[in-house]
Amino acid sequence: MSRLNTDQLSLGYGSRHIVKELNLKVPDGLITALVGANGSGKSTILKSLARILNPIKGGVYLDGKLIHRQPTKEVAKHLAILPQNPTSPEGLTVRELVSFGRYPHQKGFGNMSKDDNEMIEWAMKATGMSMFSSRAVDELSGGQRQRAWIAMALAQGTEVLLLDEPTTFLDMAHQMEVMTLLEKLNKEQKRTIIMVVHDLNHASRYAQHLVALKDGTVLYEGQPEVVMTSQMLRDVFNIDADVIPDPRSGAPLCLPYGLAENPVEDIPEISADREVIFPNHRDNRIEATA
Repeated sequence: MSRLNTDQLSLGYGSRHIVKELNLKVPDGLITALVGANGSGKSTILKSLARILNPIKGGVYLDGKLIHRQPTKEVAKHLAILPQNPTSPEGLTVRELVSFGRYPHQKGFGNMSKDDNEMIEWAMKATGMSMFSSRAVDELSGGQRQRAWIAMALAQGTEVLLLDEPTTFLDMAHQMEVMTLLEKLNKEQKRTIIMVVHDLNHASRYAQHLVALKDGTVLYEGQPEVVMTSQMLRDVFNIDADVIPDPRSGAPLCLPYGLAENPVEDIPEISADREVIFPNHRDNRIEATA
């Protein structure tokens, strides 16, 4: 079953089309990972699912209704998005940041209700951020900061979370910290999570559904065990790789060992007299500076 889906969705910026006639159904209650090379349309699709980017053609549907025709506040009660590298005003505390998640549920500029405060406290507790409630967001570590933003998304009380590269620029420990939190939210609260992921091994380990994109088109889709193959890696990423079961989790583990097609041109030679000699252009010599 799918509450969120696209129908003949075409997206782009100006005259540049990135996604054409996409038909995608997001499985309810699962973690779905969008994977693909840079420029494949992953983030563009996520923005459209979140109603940030309007379609050129077709549409995004939430519970059978066109999402781009629904009021912003109404959509925000069902969908929360964490964009790439979010920033907050200097000095903003964790609690203040998380409280922004209650905006869709407030009328005008009224004070926080009892329900609002309870949701804020719950979101901070669920993400392990209660102890940092009064700490400034810009004083936190990378993993803590990302958890604070996820807490804000949770405070919205939505059934669906959209995350654009949630582990970007985080070290390995903080990456696992964030991914483990998302896995916990999915398993314990049945949250539907759609995330753009660059690390293929994170995608296959933590997601139950993979969508592999190339040039705005879905080439492969399904469970990691079905999608994560050497052929998919060649077709989508232009790499040669072995795929083996992870010795601990059993999830497919990608071990790249080369490019399927080497796009790098021959490196020019440098002669003893410091001249650059370009392959196939032996008569075209450029003096190299020391």
